[in-house]
Amino acid sequence: MINNKTYNNVINTLKNIGDTHDQLTTVSTGDIYDIDLSKNTLFPLMHINPINVDAGRSSLTYNFQIFIMDLVSQDANWTQTNFQSAAFLNNEQEVLSTNLQICVDIVAMLTNSVAQSEQNVNDINYPVYFDEATASSFEPFTERFDNLLTGWVFTVSIEVLNDFQSCNIPVTPDLGKGE
Repeated sequence: MINNKTYNNVINTLKNIGDTHDQLTTVSTGDIYDIDLSKNTLFPLMHINPINVDAGRSSLTYNFQIFIMDLVSQDANWTQTNFQSAAFLNNEQEVLSTNLQICVDIVAMLTNSVAQSEQNVNDINYPVYFDEATASSFEPFTERFDNLLTGWVFTVSIEVLNDFQSCNIPVTPDLGKGE
């Protein structure tokens, strides 16, 4: 019997990946409009945006957009340690570079993570998830709100087995007794 994975299992696994990444400070989930863009949020931020779930014959494929973003420092905020070339007005290039590496790290953890595969590998019901895609496309963005944010967004598709068990569905057993 398959121990079906739920939406909560998948979200919690993605959040755990973000929480354990040393370069991420905050992990959130929900609609894209739920991202807290106020200056109170600690950046860099990973936001998990659910897109949809595709049902196959024996699996569910959860599709998410993952946003990795950070604040861009304007030249007035620079110190000697984060000073960039005078040809640039901010550190957007550096933020994009760092955030792209975080995106690559997340995809790597989902596709071939030693940490995931070595945990309870003999337990078929243990919540280990892998991105079904073999390649990802990362799209850069820069947004001006109360602060200047830049980062990357990409899509992950996580497939989990589901036996679509019909014996335990909470329904009234009088099906077919139409009036």
